[in-house]
Amino acid sequence: MNTSTTPLSTDRAALLERLAAPETYDLAIIGGGATGLGTALDAVARGFKVVLLESDDFAKGTSSRATKLVHGGVRYLAQGNIALVREALHERSTLLNNAPHLAQPLPFVMPSYRLLDTPFYGAGLKMYDALAGKDGLGRTEFLSRDKTLRYLPTVRSQGLKGGVKYWDGQFDDARLALALARTAAAKGALLVNYCPAKELVHEAGKVAGVVCEDAETGRRFTVKARCVVNATGPWVDLFRQQDAELLGKPVKPMVAPSQGVHVVVDREFLPSDHALLVPKTADGRVLFAVPWLGKVILGTTDTPRHDLAREPLAFPEEIDFILREAGNYLSRKPTRADIRSIWVGLRPLVKPQDDDGENTKKISREHTVLTSKSGLVTVTGGKWTTYRAMAEDVLKECFTSGLLDARAGGVTVHLPLVGAPAAAVAVGARQSMADKQGLHSYGTEAQVVQALPGAGVALAPGLALDEAMVRFAVRHEYARSVEDMLARRSRLLFLDAQLAAQVAPRVAAIMQEELGRDVGLDAFLALAQQYLPV
Repeated sequence: MNTSTTPLSTDRAALLERLAAPETYDLAIIGGGATGLGTALDAVARGFKVVLLESDDFAKGTSSRATKLVHGGVRYLAQGNIALVREALHERSTLLNNAPHLAQPLPFVMPSYRLLDTPFYGAGLKMYDALAGKDGLGRTEFLSRDKTLRYLPTVRSQGLKGGVKYWDGQFDDARLALALARTAAAKGALLVNYCPAKELVHEAGKVAGVVCEDAETGRRFTVKARCVVNATGPWVDLFRQQDAELLGKPVKPMVAPSQGVHVVVDREFLPSDHALLVPKTADGRVLFAVPWLGKVILGTTDTPRHDLAREPLAFPEEIDFILREAGNYLSRKPTRADIRSIWVGLRPLVKPQDDDGENTKKISREHTVLTSKSGLVTVTGGKWTTYRAMAEDVLKECFTSGLLDARAGGVTVHLPLVGAPAAAVAVGARQSMADKQGLHSYGTEAQVVQALPGAGVALAPGLALDEAMVRFAVRHEYARSVEDMLARRSRLLFLDAQLAAQVAPRVAAIMQEELGRDVGLDAFLALAQQYLPV
């Protein structure tokens, strides 16, 4: 791994020249979300030659639109899925240790409005603690009414009996994806965003590589590989169908897409470093109010979709549902006028054979890995928290299928990601990221950012984003457009879409100076409007 204090360059011309070289890779991965990036890091850490191709930007899809929680899954515990919860709790601890600059513990409070709620939910959360064991972040507490109000000062006080406090984790999903990409690149993997895989290469009935195309120039490349992994999330069936058509054997779709909507409001609605959890809303869902980077995230929904939109839009009834349910538990009811941003992600839920796709709340979040007769390895399902375990399972499948020679695993259990402190930080000593923005996400690289031109001068009053961060993103973080910068390198689009539109022209000017090309300002301004309520 690169040990220099200077981050690796992500010069695109150099990346494309590497892609054009007559190389046969051990592993070619299609998809630059959590699963694909995690697989790339695991494979290169074991010494395999790895290339990863992403059609858009890293984490552009589902992997930048999570609820920002690193969690074991309290609702999965209620469903009796003990194995999934235990695995997720272990992976939660691993993630927090490997990326303490991007993930921190977060306390949750579940308010009780019926006398039996506190002991009922508290008993389940005590079991949650027990399953976590040494990976626990803090003990579950039964709260009085006064203490509940102290932790959640704006929770509805009428009828409040008490509450339960427990611990989970929180993270910055897009920046964690980027850290995975950069860590894999530092170990020798080739990762290229904006280079969609167009078709699979078959030789003698077996998958032998991928044809991809640089989205900026139209230049095509044929990438040979011993093993190809389809890690495209909700879109995995597109490549499965292509593979099947070439072999003349149709396959049944395995993904039932579900839409999760998140609404962002100002911190005044929940001025606390504790999150609010409602275990059962009017229609049986879970509702969160989560402090994150100076704002509050309200969500989420779980609505079936039958399309695979790259920028899915919230249905009006989903926004109404979130606002109405949040208003039932907050002293001030949020309205559409209070919304700072709305963002939507598609979940790649694995579809049971007898499922009609209409009740996604009951579909398992567990991941699935399978290999086609041609040797195409497909992985989908799961959640961010277990990305590392999913990657290990993908490599196991590659070994079992005889596509790669087996090599010892466990190489990423104690592998700090780019920006992490050199020494491990005790989980219990970390601070909440609820109010943090800006340089904290760079970790040990913050000093490099601060040495660049324009450091310390905010692009807008009170904004934790400056010129130096933009230049760093272009030079070292694969940023190619204004959207890359303001949606995923900075999270401003997800926090305040109107403010993001205001600073976009200045960001575009800096990026154009760095790249010497159009960086999609008009497209971003149009996109920002989609993140605001109609």
